[in-house]
Amino acid sequence: MRSPLRGLNRSSILRSAPDVHRAAAPTGSRALRAGAPDGVAAPTIAPARPSLLFGPAWPLTALLALYPLWWALGLGVLIFPIMAVPMAWQLYRRHASGLPVRLPPAFWLWLAFCAVTVVGFGVLDVDPAGTVGATFGERITAPVYKLVQHLALTVLLVYAGNLSAAVLPQRRLVNLLAWMFAVTVAGGLLGTFAGHFEFTSPVELLLPDGVRGKGFVKSLVHPYAAQIMDLVGDPLPRPAAPWGYTNTWGNNFCLLVVWFVAAVFAFPSRPRTRLLAVGVLAVSVIPVVHSLNRGLWIGLGATAVFIAVRQALAGRLRALVALGVVLAGLAVALATTPLGGVIERRLDNGKSNGVRMFLTERAVSGVAESPVLGFGSTRSTQGGRQSIAVGESAACERCGNFTVGGNGQLWQLLYAHGLAGTLTYFGFFGLALWRFRRDRSALGLAASAAIAGSFVAALWYNSLVTPLAFTFLGYVVLWRNSRFQIAPSSVEPVGHNGHQRRS
Repeated sequence: MRSPLRGLNRSSILRSAPDVHRAAAPTGSRALRAGAPDGVAAPTIAPARPSLLFGPAWPLTALLALYPLWWALGLGVLIFPIMAVPMAWQLYRRHASGLPVRLPPAFWLWLAFCAVTVVGFGVLDVDPAGTVGATFGERITAPVYKLVQHLALTVLLVYAGNLSAAVLPQRRLVNLLAWMFAVTVAGGLLGTFAGHFEFTSPVELLLPDGVRGKGFVKSLVHPYAAQIMDLVGDPLPRPAAPWGYTNTWGNNFCLLVVWFVAAVFAFPSRPRTRLLAVGVLAVSVIPVVHSLNRGLWIGLGATAVFIAVRQALAGRLRALVALGVVLAGLAVALATTPLGGVIERRLDNGKSNGVRMFLTERAVSGVAESPVLGFGSTRSTQGGRQSIAVGESAACERCGNFTVGGNGQLWQLLYAHGLAGTLTYFGFFGLALWRFRRDRSALGLAASAAIAGSFVAALWYNSLVTPLAFTFLGYVVLWRNSRFQIAPSSVEPVGHNGHQRRS
C-alpha cells in the first residue's frame, strides 16, 4: 500500500499542516516497533515525539488524561465545552491557513439533528397530556445546556478527526480511551467499598449557596463515589464515580472496555503488562456486579456476541472459543463467590421495571401527539404510575413526577425531538457502521462494537454527555482508519509471540 506521506520531505510536511498538526513522527522502524496501526510508513525526519499534554493535540489529551482532576475540581462534564474552545480555535487556524477542515461522512445528518433540537425550542411552552405545566422560561435551562454540550461534542468530533497521524497516532488515542476505562474501574471500586465518599469541590465553593444547592447543579459540580439506592431490600451504594450517575458509569464501562482490551492485546505488549490488564479486567467484575446494573450486564453480553460474530464472519473462529472460555470462567467465579448471590437478588427485585414501562408508554404516546419535532425537551409526569396525586417529596424522591425520556436515549429522542431527531441521530451512527463495515482491523472492530453497543444502550441509558463523547471518539477511530488508508484486514489481535499478524 502506498503511503500518503511517501516522497514528502520535512519542509513540505510542515507546510502542509497547521500548527495543530505540526509535529515530527518517529522514523519508520521506530514507528513499527511502537505498534502504531496507522498503516503509514513514517517519513525520515527527526525522531521527535509530540508531548502528550503539551503537544499540538493538547486539548484532547488533557481532556481525557486529566479527567480525574477535572472531576475532583468540580468541572466534570463541564470540561467538554471548556476544551471545545481551544479545539475550535485550532480548527479555525487550520482553515485560515488554507487547509481544508475535513468533516466526517454523513455529517449533514448530525447537523440536521442539531437543527431539530434548536427548532424544538419553539414548543417548550407546550404542555403534553399528563405532564406538569411550566413556562418557556422554566424549561429553557435544560435544552440550552444540552445544546451547548452537543455543540461542544461536535467540535470534539471534527477536531479529533482532523488531527494527523503524526500528532495523534491511533495507538495514543486508543491508550487514552483505555486509560478512561481504568479510571472507570477505579471509580467503581471506590463506589463499591467507599460508597459514602464525597467532598465539596473548589468549583462548588465558588457558587452561591442558592445555586450550589440545586439538584442539577450539584450533579455537575459535587464529586461523590456512588448513588445510594434501595433496589434489593436495603440501601446500597451503586458506583457512579467519576461519571456522576450509576447508569452513566455502566454505559461508559461498556463503551470503554473494548478500548482497554484493544490497547493491551491488539498491539505488541510486555507479558507483565498483559497480566496486569487481565487482573484489572478480573477486578472490574466486582463493581460491575455491585452496580446492580442490569443494562450493563446485558450490554457486556451484547458487545461480546457482536465481536464474536464479526470475528467468526471474518473466519476467525478462535474468537468464539475465547468467548466461551471467558463465559465459563465468569460462570465459575459467580458460582463460587458472593457475587453470584448479588446478581440473583437483583434479578429477583425489579423495582424499576414498572417505572420504566410507565415512562416508555408516556414517550410513545407523546410521539402520537407531536410525531415530527417532539416537545423540544423532556417533561415531568403528573404524579406517579398509580395516581396523579402521588408526587415527589423529600420523604420519597422516587414516588412521582418522573422524567419522560429519562429512561433511555431512544425514548428521550422520540419524545423530545420526534421522528426527525430520532432518525437523524441514529442515522448518523448507523451509516458509519455501514460505511466502515469492511474495516476488520482490531481497532475497527473495537470502534464498531462501541457504536453498536450504544444502540443497545439507548433502550435504557441516556447518552449525554460522556457516553456520546466516547461514541464520537469510536467514530473518529473508524474515520481516521479510512483516512490513513489502513487495509481493512491488515491488523489482527496479536499472537502468542507478541507481534501483530498481517493477513
